[in-house]
Amino acid sequence: MSPGHTGVTTSGAQDPVIVCETPQDECGVRDVLDRLGDKWSMYVMVELTAGTLRFKELQRRIHGDVSQRMLTLTLRRLERDGLVTRTVYATVPPQVEYALTDMGRSMSHLLKSLADWSIAHRPAIAEARGAYDESHP
Repeated sequence: MSPGHTGVTTSGAQDPVIVCETPQDECGVRDVLDRLGDKWSMYVMVELTAGTLRFKELQRRIHGDVSQRMLTLTLRRLERDGLVTRTVYATVPPQVEYALTDMGRSMSHLLKSLADWSIAHRPAIAEARGAYDESHP
């Protein structure tokens, strides 16, 4: 290898999964993945695959300590992106329900695949973390 060589050489490298025209273009992928990769969006969408839920029901179903404010912000962002609908009923107090849109439901098989992969690989990941932590005190 030459002294100025900085590229990564791999044998049998596969083509990239995503190919954009320019690095600046990013094919719009980063914007979408930033939304779906935040801390709570996936949890919300997974819970909404079961059907329409009221705010408090959704908050209880999400494992973790999501605050009311954070859940509200997450739902607004998902609604803005067209993945979730919000329906307000004129009752006292107002009743609000959330559901996946058709576009949101079209992701349910992807969410299930990701959840299945996570469950299947959880022991191996825990083992790898333990080995790493032992070798990097």
